[in-house]
Amino acid sequence: MSDKHTYYAPKGGLPPQTQLISDRAIFTESYAIIPKRVLTDIVISYLPFWEKMRMWVIARPLSGFSETFSQYIVEVGANGGSDKPELDDIAEGVLFVVEGEMDVNIEGTNHHMETGGYAYLPPGCKWTIKNNSNANVKFHWIRKAYQYVDGIDAPEAFVTSDNDVKGIEMPNTGGVWETTRFTEQSDMRHDMHVNIVTFQPGGVIPFDETHVMEHGLYVLEGKAVYHLNGEWVEVEAGDFMWLRAFCPQSCYAGGPGPFRYLLYKDVNRHMPFIRPEK
Repeated sequence: MSDKHTYYAPKGGLPPQTQLISDRAIFTESYAIIPKRVLTDIVISYLPFWEKMRMWVIARPLSGFSETFSQYIVEVGANGGSDKPELDDIAEGVLFVVEGEMDVNIEGTNHHMETGGYAYLPPGCKWTIKNNSNANVKFHWIRKAYQYVDGIDAPEAFVTSDNDVKGIEMPNTGGVWETTRFTEQSDMRHDMHVNIVTFQPGGVIPFDETHVMEHGLYVLEGKAVYHLNGEWVEVEAGDFMWLRAFCPQSCYAGGPGPFRYLLYKDVNRHMPFIRPEK
């Protein structure tokens, strides 16, 4: 594929004292909306063993809400990076570049990733990251504690790009709804999927999906109206939707261009039980 995509990335900074306070940010028992305007300098975080790095944490495990994943938007300055980015041997991860370029070395092999680049990093994988360019790079980093299954190997690392993977049309939608899948749905080694969903203007999810998967949805391009647990909310490029399991969800893409979002969901595993103490 030769088409190049562009995505919204946070700009940082602080709003002026003259700006109105009220916004679309909301946290409910079933969903949260983090609008792009919220991602300012005052809410950034840092990590050990990184240089010239800052990040916005837009999801983390919360008891009684969404418990399976964390999601960061990471910004790394020129010549910044880390030789020890992941400190948890059970954590798997996905990196998705929304602005700039970087080099990710995975088990001794270097991969140059540009805007639209996608990397899957299995648990226990040895990797490093470096921004060798003269401009900032911004990328999403989605992390999950991998759920091992006896008799099934963990997946291997891979690197690809949104620009190189063809979207799959959802059945009977006339091409207005498609999903870019970076892993096969039938591959039981994977216990999470991080895909990109695309709606053309006017495309819809025509029913309230109500399912066990938790979701993180970062809007890469466009705008839409979402129906979440009985309430209508508008979202646009740069907004993040965080949905707990069984939150009813549907949407209507508003145009004038495509509506695209990066989607996390947990898959392919039994439901864990809360076991009584012996």
